[in-house]
Amino acid sequence: MAPWRAPHARAAPDLAERLCPAVLDLSVLRAGADTPGPRPLHGPLELYLARVGEQDAPVLRQAGTVLDAEERARASAFRHDRDRDAYVVAHAALRGVLSVVLGVRAEALPLAREPCAGCGGPHGRPVLRTPGVHFSLSHSGGLVLVALAPAPVGVDVEGLATMQAVLSAQSALHTAEAEELARLPAYGRPAAFTRAWVRKEAYLKGLGTGLVRDPALDYLGTGPTPTDPAPGWAVRDVLVPSGYAAAVALRSP
Repeated sequence: MAPWRAPHARAAPDLAERLCPAVLDLSVLRAGADTPGPRPLHGPLELYLARVGEQDAPVLRQAGTVLDAEERARASAFRHDRDRDAYVVAHAALRGVLSVVLGVRAEALPLAREPCAGCGGPHGRPVLRTPGVHFSLSHSGGLVLVALAPAPVGVDVEGLATMQAVLSAQSALHTAEAEELARLPAYGRPAAFTRAWVRKEAYLKGLGTGLVRDPALDYLGTGPTPTDPAPGWAVRDVLVPSGYAAAVALRSP
């Protein structure tokens, strides 16, 4: 695999702090709006960031118009507004960036769901019916990350783990990772555990198994530099706002 670096997450078109306002005009997210023709992916990986808390009510309403019936049903099932808003922003941001790459209106994207890796039910990860573009979506608290690539990819973002979470999730760590964590002072363990966890989640999403595969099987490390878990896979940390950790996993094309 040729070396590559995970870039800073760019702003997700229309649903972020608009660090890259030229990527996509807000009107593209309006149901029925025309979109330009497809464009190629820029390099082996594209990352986009959205901040849920910075979306005002009109943007949230507009974002909801591009979701399909299943997504709207899932959104309405959330009890708390903050969770509903995070889901809507995440899925509308995903549709926004995919619409630009494919040249298809955001609400008309040919999205489907793979069978669940655990039970085989029709609720696995979302995929495109058209080949050529792989994607991954993650949201936690107030942040959303979207990754696009020409090869299988996984991305994960999480808020900093609490000490209680660190203690309760020791079994999810590889033996070597647990030993690394034990050698750290207590104050350093939440950040180290969160680094390891997002790396694992990103890799397992890229594999397509999710947590059906035991996360303790794979060593990715708790230190400042991740370890690639298998031949043909590269895992990199992603710089995100303070209080969060994120990682992306990419398979060699």
